[in-house]
Amino acid sequence: MIILKHFRAILLLPAMVLIVIPAGLLFLSRSTGTLSIAYLATHPFSLVLGLVFAFMGSGLVISTVRLFIRHGEGTLAPWDPTQKLVNSGPYLFVRNPMISGVGLMLLGEALIFRIPALGLWTLIFCIANVIYIPLFEESRLKQQFGQAYLDYQQNVPRWLPWLTPWIPPVTDRETSS
Repeated sequence: MIILKHFRAILLLPAMVLIVIPAGLLFLSRSTGTLSIAYLATHPFSLVLGLVFAFMGSGLVISTVRLFIRHGEGTLAPWDPTQKLVNSGPYLFVRNPMISGVGLMLLGEALIFRIPALGLWTLIFCIANVIYIPLFEESRLKQQFGQAYLDYQQNVPRWLPWLTPWIPPVTDRETSS
């Protein structure tokens, strides 16, 4: 049952954002709906940079989903949020590493395929999260976790990671592990 909850959340959110919508945009952008290897090979710098961003982003997404499962006791979905504040791993450097990871993956897709619609989709995704997270997600987290989240919010940046991790107070680490 727990695996099904996580699978459903991943299918409905990251899979839609990273696979279904980009595939639709690629299909609509190309008359045949397919891309050839020769097309991708014509711009090796864009291809390599896109793969680097996609790889970095996927690492962030995978590690944050694991933390949600192991430490947060919930899913990445707003309808089944974590029960414990996750403030370890990449969350010690930035408050929204999952969204950063998805954004990097989308940027990677846009660079790999060089379709303007994918660049626009990446921009729309980023703007939507810049609006959604402060207005809705952070207020829910403040309500759910109280002072622990306020302390975390004051010590960890929302979007641009710090080079050194924040070390939460012992009581916060005990509840998030």
